[in-house]
This record gives sequence, C-alpha cells and structure tokens, in this order.
Amino acid sequence: MAGDETMTKIIDVISQMRKLDGRFPKREQRVADFVLSNLERATRLTQNEIAEAADVSVATVNRFCQTIGCEGFRDFNIRLAQSVAVSLQYLGGPSRTDSESEQLVTQVFGALVDTLNLARFQLDSDAVQQAVSVLADARRISFIGVGGGSANVAREGANRFFRLGIPTEAHADGYFQRMLASTLSDGDVIFAISASGQPAELLDSVAIARQYGAKSIGLTKVGTPLAKSADVSIEIDIPEDQDIYKPSASRLVFIAIIDVLAAGTARKRPELVKEYLRRIRTSMIALSEDTGPRPIGD
Repeated sequence: MAGDETMTKIIDVISQMRKLDGRFPKREQRVADFVLSNLERATRLTQNEIAEAADVSVATVNRFCQTIGCEGFRDFNIRLAQSVAVSLQYLGGPSRTDSESEQLVTQVFGALVDTLNLARFQLDSDAVQQAVSVLADARRISFIGVGGGSANVAREGANRFFRLGIPTEAHADGYFQRMLASTLSDGDVIFAISASGQPAELLDSVAIARQYGAKSIGLTKVGTPLAKSADVSIEIDIPEDQDIYKPSASRLVFIAIIDVLAAGTARKRPELVKEYLRRIRTSMIALSEDTGPRPIGD
C-alpha cells in the first residue's frame, strides 16, 4: 500500500506526491494528477473545490492527504503552500543552456562587483573599527557558522587570522560550537557568521561565550537576532539574485569583509605579524624554489 511507505513527518509534499505517482489508488491518483498539474492554484482551493476539480469525493481527497503522510487536508494544505512558496522558482520552464561563456562571465562578475560596491557603502566604519580592536587584542578567536555558505566563510576567517599569530579555529557543528563556547573566557572572541542571523546554534553559542566573559562579533544581515545579541555587529543588507543558478554574492562579500578585518588587525600588531608571516613563508621554501612574492600557503 502506498501509504505504508510515507514518512512519519512529511516536509516536501511535492516530492512525496511524485514518489508515489502511479501507485495511488485509482481515485486518489486523480487528486495527485490535478494537484501536481496545478501546484500554485491548488494552494488556494478548498477541499471541496479540489474534489470537484478531480471529479472525486471529499472523502477521497482526505484519504489522499493521509496516503502521502499528512494528518488531513488542513495539514496537507499548509505543507503544500510551504513547498510551493519555496519551489516555484525551481519548477519553471526549460533551463537555458545556450548562454555563451562570455555572457556568463559578465553576468557573474558583474553581479559580484555590484554587490561588493553596495556592501562597501553599507559598512559602518565604527563597527569595523570596533571589531578590529577586539580581534587585535584577542587571545583566541573561534569562528562559527552553520550551513554551506557561512561555514565556509568561518573557515576562511580561521585561515586568514592564524597567519597573524592568533590561535584561531573554525567550526560548523552546532553541538561542538556550544561545547567550545563554554570553554571561552575573558580575552577570547567568538565570531559568528550568518546571512540570516537566526540559527539557534549560533545564538546559543554566542550567549554561552558571553556569560563566561568572551567578546562576540556578528557578521550578518541588518537587524537580525544575531546582530542584536553580539557585542559588535557588522551588518549588511544584500538582496539575493533571482537567478537561481548563480552563486550567492553575499558569501563572497562576507569573505571580503573578513579580509578587511584581517588587514586592519594586522596593522594593529605589525611587528608580530611580519615575523609570523616571515616564518610561514620560510616554511614553504622546501616545497617550492620560488622565493619571490607569492600567496602564502599557495
């Protein structure tokens, strides 16, 4: 029976309907066919209207909802609306595959340049200076982020700051972040990164670190919970591009801001930083005979 294979809690009802397509009882299949062919319209219809459109009884619509794992029509209607709201931009017509490489380069690089310029004029110089001062005095810096984009920016933060002679780490696991935060204290810094500023893992970790005396810095969107909870908040408001195939420009903007903070921190402790950079560059000589200027660590 199709219903026996449903998940305990359905989140993506569109995928669930597709999974069971062709395996519903005959009358329930009519409901599935109608809904899948009219996703946006179906979210606005009542149970009676869907039954009439699919030429079945109201009881059949209710059984259909239960077959795909929902508690009833109301539960199905809510979950369908949520799925459609997120999914419509990915369910459109055929993808364009005939773009010239030059057009793609111009489009992606142009969006990045525009976004960087937008962020440049949004940055609060006082907040940047406060963050640089906190980082330059840090005994230890812990960068944290969750999800693909913010976690990668956190790793880049650690990659930039360990070169300055400051013990630095980056973590993306929420459980580990909480445990790590509980070991921080006066002189330490927790640096939380989030485009949404809402993940509970980050907010909890910042709160835990602060209660033990650590300073906190947030890199996030304007007015988010993270922005409000950090000692120093660097906030930007970057709209995401409607082209779903392009990478998120905000991720690269965040990395650029990390570079600004690293450069500012380096200038706060120039002699120490020069010595650490010299050591790192020297350690690489054995791997390459090139002794000229080059990126440290390749």
